[in-house]
Amino acid sequence: MIMKRKLLFIALLLSSFLTFAQDEEKEDGFTFGGAMRYNILSTNYESGSNSLNPQFTWDTWRLNVDGSMAGIDLSFEYRFYPTFGSHFIHHGFLGYAFSDNVYMELGVTQVPFGITTYASHSWWFQGPYYVGLEDDYDMGINFDINTGENGILSLAYFRQAEPEGPRAGGDVTYGNAGPGRYSYDIVPGTGATENNGETATVAAHIRELGQFNARYAYNVADGWELGASAQIGGIYNSVLDESETSTAFAGHVVGNFGNFNLKAEYVNYNYKAKSDDGQDLDVIQMGAYGDIYYGGDNYTGGVAAKANMYVAGLAYTIPVEWGPISSIQPYVDYTLIDKTNENFHDTEHLIPGFLVSAGGIYAYFDYAMGKNQPWLTDDFGKGLGSGVADPDWNKRFNINIGYYF
Repeated sequence: MIMKRKLLFIALLLSSFLTFAQDEEKEDGFTFGGAMRYNILSTNYESGSNSLNPQFTWDTWRLNVDGSMAGIDLSFEYRFYPTFGSHFIHHGFLGYAFSDNVYMELGVTQVPFGITTYASHSWWFQGPYYVGLEDDYDMGINFDINTGENGILSLAYFRQAEPEGPRAGGDVTYGNAGPGRYSYDIVPGTGATENNGETATVAAHIRELGQFNARYAYNVADGWELGASAQIGGIYNSVLDESETSTAFAGHVVGNFGNFNLKAEYVNYNYKAKSDDGQDLDVIQMGAYGDIYYGGDNYTGGVAAKANMYVAGLAYTIPVEWGPISSIQPYVDYTLIDKTNENFHDTEHLIPGFLVSAGGIYAYFDYAMGKNQPWLTDDFGKGLGSGVADPDWNKRFNINIGYYF
C-alpha cells in the first residue's frame, strides 16, 4: 500500500508537469571540466601535536560533464580521493524544463533541504553535513517550481542513497571499511542502544529507503532568503523486513548586506530506527569516503539518533587586485549539535578562516576546532554518537588549494 502511494505521488507530479511545454530549445552541446585539490595540514588532537606535521595529502581530483541535447540536460561529476582509497559519483542526473517555472532532475541529485548548495563558507562544511543533512545527494527525482518572482518550491522523492564506489582498504589514512560515497548516509552493520549512560553495540542492518523532501525558499528582500524544509522517509531493517519513519525539519536564513554574507539555520532530526532484534537505536551508523564513523570500542562513534542543530556563519568579501588574486574572504562558521539524549555529550564545530580566489584557484586557509567532531580527533569517527564528557578543543590548521577548470 505504501509503495502504491509513492508511485501515485510521482505519477501525479509527472502528469501535472507534462502539460507544460518548453518555450525554447536549448542549444545542443557539452562542456568538460574538473578540479584538482591538495591539502597541507597540521593537527593538534588529544595526544598532542603529530610528529608527521606538517602533512601533505592529495585531497581529490574530479571530472565533470555538463550539457544538453534535444532539450534534455545532463550533469555528471565523478570524484577520486586518493587519501581515502576510494572513488565515486558525486552527482549524475538528467534535467528537463517543462516550462519556465518547472524544472526536473532525475538521477543522483542534491536533496533539497536547508541551505543549498552549502550551509558553510569554509572547506569543512557545517555540522549538518556530517549527519547527512547538508549537500546530500541521493538517487531519485526532484522538481523545482517557481511560485512567483520571489519564491521557489522543491518537491522530491528519493528511493535510496546514491550508488557506492569502492570501500576503503589496505594502507590508507583511515581504513574502517565503509561505503565509497560523497555524502553521509545510514549504512548497515551496527548501531548502539543506551541505558543509564551505558551504550551497547548491537547489530543493525539498516539503510535509507523511500524519502520525501519539500523545501520552500522566499526572497523577502533584495539579497535575503528565508526558507523552511521538511524530510520524511523510511529507515529499513533488512533482518526485520520493516521500516521506521525518520524525520528532519529545518528553517534557514541567508542574507547579503554590503560585502557581508550571513548563513544561519536550525535543524531538528530524528533518525528513528531499530536494531536487528527490534530495539530502538540511540546511535545509528553512517559512512562516506570509503569509511564509517567507528570511533573505538566504547562506541562513541556513529551518530546520535536525535538532535537539534544550531548553525551560523558570517563572511566578508574583500575585492583586491594583487596579480591574479581577485578577492579575499574572511569567515567564521559555527555549529552546535545538541543531542536529545541527556546522557550524550554535545558536538561543537568552529571554523575561522579565509578564502583566497585567483582565477581558477581557490585556496581555503582554515583553523578548524572541534569538540566531539568526528573528523577532528585521533580516533576518526569519534564524537557524534554518545561522545565524551568535557572534551578539549581539538585543532587542525588546514590549507586546501584547488584548481578548477
